Amino acid sequence: MASALHPVQICRTLLLAFAAFWLGGCATTSYDVKINAISNNDKPSGESYRIIAKNGGDPRTDLRTREAVEYVKAALSARGLYEAPNPENADMVVEVDYDVEPPRVEFETRSVPVFARIDGGLRSVIVPTRSSNGTVSYRRVTVMDPPSQELIGFDQQTVPVTVYEKYLRVSARENLASGDDSPPAQLWSVYATNEAEDDDIRSALPVLASVVVDYIGVTTEKDHKVKVNSQDEEVAFIKKGM
Repeated sequence: MASALHPVQICRTLLLAFAAFWLGGCATTSYDVKINAISNNDKPSGESYRIIAKNGGDPRTDLRTREAVEYVKAALSARGLYEAPNPENADMVVEVDYDVEPPRVEFETRSVPVFARIDGGLRSVIVPTRSSNGTVSYRRVTVMDPPSQELIGFDQQTVPVTVYEKYLRVSARENLASGDDSPPAQLWSVYATNEAEDDDIRSALPVLASVVVDYIGVTTEKDHKVKVNSQDEEVAFIKKGM
């Protein structure tokens, strides 16, 4: 016999159902994001920027590139940075690059359900029969149920998994020429990636941009890993835009 739910469990269940109703059934996805960031502490980055896309897409004509650029602009605004009215006078050039790496196959150990074939049993049923003069009578017949599959447990198996790495790289460099043949100094760079079994870069971009906010001007000694929920306030801010 199933045990009754504790009042706290009942309240929690009702709250979750209420939240799901008001969210319109929006699915919540959790993202594992890896971040690598570097900052040039010898060069002040300033506050104004001009932005360019490095992946070859034109924000004026390519919808995906336009979304990526707008997400990055929202992330930069959260750090008090703004797009310069006159691009030539901007303090820095912000470069946006994003893409999905070619798929690769990894092997993971997963719990795989194990089923057993259960033969159908014999049972008797009563069926109506009609005689030639229209009289209906009933007789008992024996029938066999079809076989079925029954879950009997789980087995640990190593299975191949196709993984896609989606990335967003946002970097800043000086807007002015260095005065010699060397390129303008890099000011900071943030590289955020997410590995998953899907290649949906569009859903991942606002999540990756929300992580970029926290690592602008930061140097990570090693890769940082964070878990981001697609319904987090930071992600909602990025999606809403400036």
